[in-house]
Amino acid sequence: CEHASGDLIVVASAHVYPVYPDWIERLIEPLADPNVALTYGKQRGTADTHFSEAQHFAKLYPEDSSKDQDGPFCNNANAAIRRELWARHRYDEQLSGLEDLEWAMWARAQHYQLSYVAEAEVVHVHDETPAQVFNRYRREAIALKRLRPQEHIGLFDFLRLFASNVGSDVRHAMRERASLDAWPEILWFRFMQFWGTYRGFGHKGPLGDDLKQAFYYPRGYRTDAPSPSRPVEPIDYSNEPTDG
Repeated sequence: CEHASGDLIVVASAHVYPVYPDWIERLIEPLADPNVALTYGKQRGTADTHFSEAQHFAKLYPEDSSKDQDGPFCNNANAAIRRELWARHRYDEQLSGLEDLEWAMWARAQHYQLSYVAEAEVVHVHDETPAQVFNRYRREAIALKRLRPQEHIGLFDFLRLFASNVGSDVRHAMRERASLDAWPEILWFRFMQFWGTYRGFGHKGPLGDDLKQAFYYPRGYRTDAPSPSRPVEPIDYSNEPTDG
């Protein structure tokens, strides 16, 4: 961000790649409205993505766009912001994670809008070990505790959220006829996710409903509509040159 010279800054994780060639155009489109401070796009996994991670993506990044979403949730793995606003309020590098959420909370406090763009889709490649999943969610919980010090996830919350998310994943796995490999992955992924979250909070206080709903509650049991077809052909990566 420090070296950006344009009016807009597009941010993408090193672990993502766009699905459609008009990814950037769709991502920055809502920023034509000066009231919009930030946009972020859809994320999906690969065929090798852990089943529970794919469910998490589907819950956080729905098929329908939102020009002015209600809460501060966003994700800098696939996002765009206004450089002038970043210059006024830079990312908090002292946080152990969720610096994008902190920035979005600031933008909303300044009465700016946040837009979710489902058409700006990327594939996010995650192939984490159980220890890496634990560390990721522990780090994010530590950051969230700093941003929202009144929030808390206790042992009862850990048990309840682990059980409810496993139950949701199992139901989706049965409906989607997932392979047998998905079943042990569901157990260890959700355990490490919520054990890391529980360990990261480590303090007492009421839990805010909005971010708890976004980060921790299961996807739900409704049958999702298929992704709407687009008039743009996806990028074909099969013909990309490989190293060596």
